[in-house]
Amino acid sequence: MSYKYFEEYNEEITENMKNNFQEIIKGVGENPDREGIVKTPERAAKAMQFLTQGYSMDAEEILKKAVFEESYDEMVVVKDIELYSLCEHHMLPFFGKAHIAYIPNGKIIGLSKLPRVVDVFARRLQVQERLTHDILECLNETLQPQGVAVVIEAVHMCMMMRGVQKQNSATTTSGFRGQFKEIETRNEFLKLISSDLR
Repeated sequence: MSYKYFEEYNEEITENMKNNFQEIIKGVGENPDREGIVKTPERAAKAMQFLTQGYSMDAEEILKKAVFEESYDEMVVVKDIELYSLCEHHMLPFFGKAHIAYIPNGKIIGLSKLPRVVDVFARRLQVQERLTHDILECLNETLQPQGVAVVIEAVHMCMMMRGVQKQNSATTTSGFRGQFKEIETRNEFLKLISSDLR
């Protein structure tokens, strides 16, 4: 069976964005009719829709589809979740890892839903601080656990490719709710995400 790759895009949005990208290409002094670039506006239009698909997704609904009653009440940690987003200031990528923990309060979530929630909020024009907050509040409000913790570590192309051009800088943001406000619980989480248990 041959490999088939399929993506679906809004034709009107694609056409409008295609025209805009064509003007950008002209604006930087490139020939939009050059062989290697003639299809670039359409590709860029589709890429931008893919990279911002989080606007059409509902993180709360994703979580609610995989909530299960369970008496487990210890910490659940999913770490090293890859994330890719676009800085809302320059529309350049920032990427890294998210680490999430929660302490159930009679309900647990399907583990795969945590990376999905990260993607919903990362696939938007973002700043890392708000991305951290969005994930934290979504989990806290939807699951109503005893506590939630989110840490994101990322590098930002807007700092590496332009501006200050610092290649070795990374940004860490964090948010804590409930029991993770307590130093002992928070330290346990931070120790777990920094340990290599594999």
